Amino acid sequence: MAMINTDYEVCQDGFLVSTDPDLLQLDAIQDFLSRAYWAQGRPRHIIQRSIQNSLCFGVYQDAAQVGFARLVTDYTTYAWLCDVFIHEDFRGRGLAKLLIHCVTEHPELQNLRRWALATRDAHGLYEQFGFSQISDPQKYMQIFDPLPYAPSSE
Repeated sequence: MAMINTDYEVCQDGFLVSTDPDLLQLDAIQDFLSRAYWAQGRPRHIIQRSIQNSLCFGVYQDAAQVGFARLVTDYTTYAWLCDVFIHEDFRGRGLAKLLIHCVTEHPELQNLRRWALATRDAHGLYEQFGFSQISDPQKYMQIFDPLPYAPSSE
């Protein structure tokens, strides 16, 4: 069985997008996610575990992490894009477009049958890369726990 090569880097306008896990800065990622509506309250150990089990893309300027995206995938049929973030101080520079371009153009992610994501407010960004609303939402089901990290009341 062939190994999947997840190494990927793109440099543009002084920014680096890379899948190198050694470049990821857990403190920066946790700081980003603590302010994101979808990840508030997510404990550090959960963030770390999710990173270890995903293909992650970091965005860097001068070795400082300014953006992030996480992909849950089998590299063959499906990819779930999540935890996408550009630091507030770096928004408006096209970095989100660069990041999503790098994610969708990664050589090991071509010809997937389905890409998925959930967003409350960035539909316009993702539509530029071919994402669209689910045509048959009645086919999709989920188990959803809005407070999975809340302390037990036992």
